[in-house]
Amino acid sequence: MSAPRKDPVDAIVDQWAAVRPDLDTKAMEVFGRIFRLSRAMGDRMERAYAPHGISRGEFDVLATLRRSGEPYTLSPRQLSGTLMLTTGGMTGRLDKLERAGLIRRSPDPHDRRGLQVTLTEKGLATVDEAVGAGLTAEATALSTLNAEQADQLADLLRELLAGTEETGR
Repeated sequence: MSAPRKDPVDAIVDQWAAVRPDLDTKAMEVFGRIFRLSRAMGDRMERAYAPHGISRGEFDVLATLRRSGEPYTLSPRQLSGTLMLTTGGMTGRLDKLERAGLIRRSPDPHDRRGLQVTLTEKGLATVDEAVGAGLTAEATALSTLNAEQADQLADLLRELLAGTEETGR
């Protein structure tokens, strides 16, 4: 069995070991790689969505509407809650998506003060194309693992995420 590849996180851990051998850097090894992976995949996803005229953040809005099912309509508050965005951040995204003809905002028929956000036909086509491009980018990155490793990693990350969210409350 060959030795595992070295990466930039190993170099950082080795530097800490040289100057602070008393530190347990196991968490740094895990989260350093998660952070680097997140940044690298974020960049890949931006490139995957760019040909569709949208950013990752805009994709998230369109995908949330798409996943909600027909009639692909949610309130700005529901979108903000799902995407963990401030209302100001959500307004900026909605403005851009509306200008591009990907969503439509209309009065909420059940709340005179409320709005509804609905995918347009163009928005539906865009998100359906973009999700395929994004999944292809993710599958390409994941192809460095075999199916068993990918399943194991997904299970481990699910456990880590659940534990992190529970202890963060």
